[in-house]
Amino acid sequence: MFSKVIIDSPWYYFLLSILLGFALAFWLYFYNKRHDEVSKNTRLGLFFLRLFSTFLICLLLLNILFKHLQNNTQNPIVLLAIDNSSSLVASEDSIEVKKALLKSINDFKKNVGQQFTVKTVLFGDKTSTQLTEPNFSEKETDVESLFMDVENNYANQNLGAMVLISDGIYTRGANPIYASEKLNYPIYTVAVGDTSEPRDVMIQKINHNQVAYLGNNFPVEVIIQAKKYAGKSITVSLLSNGVEKAKQTLSIKGSDFISPCSFSLTADKVGLVKYIVNVTVLEGEKNKINNTQSFVLEGIDNREKILLLANFPHPDVSAIKEVIASNTAYELEYGLTQDFKKPLKAYSLVILHGCNPSQSGILADCKTNAIPLWIINPTSPDYLPNVKITGALNRFNDAEPFYNATFGLFSISEELKKFLKSAPSIKTFFGNYALSNGANSLINQRIGVIETENPLLVFTELNGLKNAIFLGEGLWKWNLRDYIEHNNHALFNELISKSIQYLVVKSDKSFFRISAPKIINENSAIELNAEVYNKSYELTNEPDVSLVLKNKEGKKFNYNFGKTSNAYQLSLGVLPWGEYAYEATTKINGEVLLKKGIIMVKEVIAEKINTTANHQLLYQLAYRSKGKMFYPNQFEALQQELLKNEQLKPITYTQSSTSLLIDLKWLFFFIIVLLATEWFFRKRFFTI
Repeated sequence: MFSKVIIDSPWYYFLLSILLGFALAFWLYFYNKRHDEVSKNTRLGLFFLRLFSTFLICLLLLNILFKHLQNNTQNPIVLLAIDNSSSLVASEDSIEVKKALLKSINDFKKNVGQQFTVKTVLFGDKTSTQLTEPNFSEKETDVESLFMDVENNYANQNLGAMVLISDGIYTRGANPIYASEKLNYPIYTVAVGDTSEPRDVMIQKINHNQVAYLGNNFPVEVIIQAKKYAGKSITVSLLSNGVEKAKQTLSIKGSDFISPCSFSLTADKVGLVKYIVNVTVLEGEKNKINNTQSFVLEGIDNREKILLLANFPHPDVSAIKEVIASNTAYELEYGLTQDFKKPLKAYSLVILHGCNPSQSGILADCKTNAIPLWIINPTSPDYLPNVKITGALNRFNDAEPFYNATFGLFSISEELKKFLKSAPSIKTFFGNYALSNGANSLINQRIGVIETENPLLVFTELNGLKNAIFLGEGLWKWNLRDYIEHNNHALFNELISKSIQYLVVKSDKSFFRISAPKIINENSAIELNAEVYNKSYELTNEPDVSLVLKNKEGKKFNYNFGKTSNAYQLSLGVLPWGEYAYEATTKINGEVLLKKGIIMVKEVIAEKINTTANHQLLYQLAYRSKGKMFYPNQFEALQQELLKNEQLKPITYTQSSTSLLIDLKWLFFFIIVLLATEWFFRKRFFTI
């Protein structure tokens, strides 16, 4: 620790401090002739006590600082990233594999930890830094998310290298090779698992609708893959409630055979319906789990009509049309604004692209008929419902989007939130934004590095009428970016679909409401929200809300909702896959209110479908980051590689801090001691 004194006061202030102390001490002990009976030495001692204490008090009033410099040395961090997914121990001797691997990891940490700072993270469907032993139970593997979390959590630290222990199988997120190219440290991979392809027949994927209308047919496509079973025949059957709905027979025509199997079923039930797909288990198959998969479809008995109007053809309009047309829950009608002459009463939602003041009639009709309205890419900041923009004057900004964490009308996935951070900029109005009461922004504008409160996608509800405004042009770029990054449009579709779903769903006017997911994966935590209203239709959380959850076997579990500021919340955590029925009750004004529902927890079998290790991916990760690939029996060689890496060096950084002289507590007490000593001797030797 090194300290430096910084004086920010003129030199003559110190001279004045000494003169003030001298004058006060002289006046007390030498100017007054009545003190002459006290010995000169005593007066001289008290003189210096007063002079010194007065001078120190004056110093406290001056601008005197101490700058402290401290050198800190940080050893290089070796980040041990362990794949905690179930595919690592999918072999028949999984217990021995797990035991041997954990022993090698612990020995490696102990040896390398003598020279480096070793930190451990577990990754699967999420990244965890908790110091727990891996149990290899995660249902999915997301390597891309691992790299992103490490980048966020270890920024500005001396991260020297990552040791990635994995089988190379990823079932979630984008290809991690692209994410690894942004890293500035080497990745040393430890390749676990068996790369040999066993004889296997599997259901690779099931493509199906999320909803279907009662009485309508809906398609189901089952992708079948067979390895090393050329010449064999298999049967693909589809069942619901134990009843076979359809089946097909396939002939395997090669050693690596992939073929779609298409079915057409009829939605004959309202609500959630579970379907099971089975494929024949052939002799010699070791992995029989991937011969069965299930999916859930919701049967509904009404369709919402959506009207999409545009001033002229636009890429934004094409992207929105594609999303709506792919959802069988909606019936889409498209037209140009100037050609549309029909009444609006028949529609559940009007989407208006390129809104301008000349279309005020459509806005008025929507308000009169209580039809939700979604304005996209308004050409003028005037006449926007519940949003006022001043100072625009035909000036525009290129604004990047970011998710508004305070948004609470509906939820979006974590993947979509991450995607919005990197989505292309949108051309929007320059000016001052003001939102009316009841407005809630899902996406805000980021100008450069500044995250503003200006909305980009805002939802409003006034007197029960819902509206939305997307204040910019360029939605089509988000759709294109989604496809480039993920080879699909899933995240863009989620944004548009959930926005439309919120707008078309009729407001619930009951006094007791429950918000719960209908379908959720077994590795996702289940959150329920409840609202209770009094007779004046005001939110209240005075009464208790309880919930009874019943699984398929009939076993019941009792819960109580926790109270928030004015509502209720309940976390059920992660539940085993299966169907659950719930009943939520509360009592208000002597009346018992009841809400019922069903939660379908889907089994996640992504790690069970393909158990063949992908060591080529691990090699590419190591090669592109200037690292190396090793095998589980080469931990000692990996240790030597890290020790001889000259790039893994400690770094020394200087940390500076400042403090004021007046902050020194010991100086305060020292002045007190000086004054107390002077007071004691004055009382002893002076009569007045």
